[in-house]
Amino acid sequence: MCSDKNKQTNNIMQKSSRREFIKRAAMAGASLAILPSVAEAMAAGSSAVQQAGMPQVLTNSEAGGLIVPKGNGLQITGTFLDEISHDIPHQNWGMKEWDQDFRNMKAIGIDTVILIRSGYRKFVTYPSEYLLKKGCYCPSVDLVEMFLTLAERYGMKFYFGLYDSGRYWDTGDLSWEIEDNKYVIDEVWQRYGTRHKSFGGWYISGEISRATKGAIKAFHAMGKQCKDVSGGLPTFISPWIDGKKAVMASSGSLTRSDAVSVEQHEKEWNEIFDGIHDVVDACAFQDGHIDYDELDAFFTVNKKLADRYGMQCWTNAETFDRDMPIRFLPIKFDKLRMKLEAAKRAGYDKAITFEFSHFMSPQSAYLQAGHLYDRYKEYFDIK
Repeated sequence: MCSDKNKQTNNIMQKSSRREFIKRAAMAGASLAILPSVAEAMAAGSSAVQQAGMPQVLTNSEAGGLIVPKGNGLQITGTFLDEISHDIPHQNWGMKEWDQDFRNMKAIGIDTVILIRSGYRKFVTYPSEYLLKKGCYCPSVDLVEMFLTLAERYGMKFYFGLYDSGRYWDTGDLSWEIEDNKYVIDEVWQRYGTRHKSFGGWYISGEISRATKGAIKAFHAMGKQCKDVSGGLPTFISPWIDGKKAVMASSGSLTRSDAVSVEQHEKEWNEIFDGIHDVVDACAFQDGHIDYDELDAFFTVNKKLADRYGMQCWTNAETFDRDMPIRFLPIKFDKLRMKLEAAKRAGYDKAITFEFSHFMSPQSAYLQAGHLYDRYKEYFDIK
């Protein structure tokens, strides 16, 4: 008796399921029948789309555009070139891709390109006789020659970034970097500097944030040699501010509590500038390690110190986002805008970025980098 009732119940449920399936299939078929007419309407133009019940696509200007003043920040006129890195991926570009990227840079007013470093540990950007004898790997392309050639083609100045052996990162003592760079500086000037008019200066690539062991000695020794061999071409450094976001990418954390105060930052950098200002012409502090409401306080101090010692005050406007759990992706436009506006308020002399090709280029491996490029052009009204 119970089994008969169960069979009847199962038959009813199966019929109901079949009816529901047929009903859903019919609705889906009707939807599919509508789609071609919508596609045809979209192809015919916006008026036809509206007749089909679809809203017209608006451009930024038609939708009201920016609700903040345009061009109220310091425009980026320089970028690092990073093909020797340890925390962002290589894009494996050749001459064709780099030529296009220089065109993209030129289109938004970039006039300065900086090789972030000529080598890191065993990987190098050019076939250095000295470094190859020390066990470095021979590169497949001479990137220094390529970048100097492209800089000349597009009327830009090229700054050569010194070699980074990695020993400073291992020991905390920057003076380790002096010895290898004694040879690299001389070699590079003879190999490239005497031939290329685009060779416009030097980047002393050691990155520090505080009164680091050996920093003043190393910056002074390398800066002096760069100037001596090149007839006084300009040099610059790009340290970071030891703020709340100065955390290792591998730490898993986005912030820390033991950040430097504005007062301590001023005290330590006053001492460093005092020891290097005769051989270092500019300082481009990285702007991503402090919060956005701290920008004005730190930027004001940076400009005051640079003015005191007759140095140029640049900003290294990072175009990657330190607030994301994924390291590293292109920055949100508003974050970049706020940093550039703070730099302009502080009276900074120049804005460079780390770095255009990965995080701002229309041909970057990151799709959103091209969108940042477009938003930047809209903000500065670049056609």
